[in-house]
Amino acid sequence: MASKSGELILMSAQPSYFKPAPSHSETVTADLCIYSGVSGGVIAAIEASRRGLSVVLLEPSAHLGGMTAGGLGCTDIGNKAAIGGLSREFYERAGRHYGVKEEWRFEPHVAEMIYDQWLAETSVRLFKRQFVESVTKENGAITALKIVSGLIVKARMFIDASYEGDLMALAGVSFTVGREANSVYGESHNGQQIRSSHQFKFPVDPYVIPGVPSSGLLPGIEADATYVPGAGDHRVQSYNFRMCLTQREDIRIPFPKPAGYDDAWYVLLKRHLATGWNEAFNKFDPIRNGKTDTNNHGAVSTDFIGMNYSFPEAGYAERERIFQAHVTYQQGIMWCLANDPEIPAAIREPMSTWGLCKDEFVDGGGWPHQLYVREARRMISDYVMTEHNCTAKAVADDPVGLAAYTMDSHNCRRLVHEGSVKNEGDVQVHGFPPYTVSYRSIVPKKTECSNLFVPFCLSASHIAFGSIRMEPVHMVLSQSAAIAAHIALKEGRAVQDIDYPALKAELLAAKQVLMWTPEMNQGPYQPN
Repeated sequence: MASKSGELILMSAQPSYFKPAPSHSETVTADLCIYSGVSGGVIAAIEASRRGLSVVLLEPSAHLGGMTAGGLGCTDIGNKAAIGGLSREFYERAGRHYGVKEEWRFEPHVAEMIYDQWLAETSVRLFKRQFVESVTKENGAITALKIVSGLIVKARMFIDASYEGDLMALAGVSFTVGREANSVYGESHNGQQIRSSHQFKFPVDPYVIPGVPSSGLLPGIEADATYVPGAGDHRVQSYNFRMCLTQREDIRIPFPKPAGYDDAWYVLLKRHLATGWNEAFNKFDPIRNGKTDTNNHGAVSTDFIGMNYSFPEAGYAERERIFQAHVTYQQGIMWCLANDPEIPAAIREPMSTWGLCKDEFVDGGGWPHQLYVREARRMISDYVMTEHNCTAKAVADDPVGLAAYTMDSHNCRRLVHEGSVKNEGDVQVHGFPPYTVSYRSIVPKKTECSNLFVPFCLSASHIAFGSIRMEPVHMVLSQSAAIAAHIALKEGRAVQDIDYPALKAELLAAKQVLMWTPEMNQGPYQPN
């Protein structure tokens, strides 16, 4: 398979994180370089190309679309009316594929096809399997990127659309990883939290030999853990794969038992099920054509809790190790639920009728290529989005889009608390309308970098980021970043110095939604 620029894209039968393109020495130049062809990166590239800019798009994987094409087909958005511009056009294009006005629950391969075809309508130069290695800066501005493959990209403006924030970090921009203490920004939902959602509803023994602490803890449970409500720490919310599953016998692949399967990781699951918990199928959310977007649900599920702490700042080889550990764990839990005789028959027997889809993620045997990196680095710029923005106690007066989802953090760790195992870090707070996201939160401090936008790993507290991070919003903010980049290039200004009223006029002309009123309410996605 070759991209528009002609380089060979190598496919793998096993999903992987780090598989760089073959070495080659080439220098390419452009007005704008976008790092990462996830949903927002593709949208930014399309917008910039439509505006006449020359664009280079670098995608570390072999696939466009990130999580939107990586299994998250049941769109997370609190209110559809908050989504405008090219983000809304994506859902309209998905609708046209299925013969309806809009589609918010779609198959992964359809999402990737839309991004591929849409990008092919432009003059964007796409390079896949490209991982940034280093950054060259002059006078506070990025001038070039060196890629692991040997590729050099020179540009006047840059967008880091990635989930990890690697370009941002290499450019010397301030960032944080983990959870702030509530005291940092005067919040109430940040830091360490033991709550009732995705929690053990009944006591479950954490020890290898029940009741015998000296036997040691089951895998994944922290030893010597200290719990201080509201305290900050290094932990990020857990990752998983959003699986596309089916019961259709014409395309069903039975759950594979992974190499390295270790039953010890699933003892806790079996003990949890023995308490009577029976909600294993509660997040098999239906999408088109008899398939699902299957997500984490409950105290022991597909989230690999606590096994991702080093991922945000890890090198590529270490990320590959973490990626494969997540594959092994999650394939293992699905095989266990469908096959292990210790699983209650009421769950095991129906689970065995489900499986992966042979027409999805075909180069990974039906397994998603994109790990759901829910949170990694977060920039620290002149404006930090916090829970006060989510709840309208603070309002950004320079909006580049609206966010609309619950303040949502998945669990960050598993520990022994008051004699039994508990999950910690899950927060789900809703009941607020869409709110504005500041332009200043997607650009660095001027003293750190004057020609970079960061629309995903933006400047936000852990809990506010948990609301903003949704895929439709990533597309919205990335389009706004591309529009701002065009203005900055035309005027020869630092991204921090462009005139906001002029930007606002361009955003509104591009059909971005920048203000919320109750009469706009459309509710969440409405599946056909």
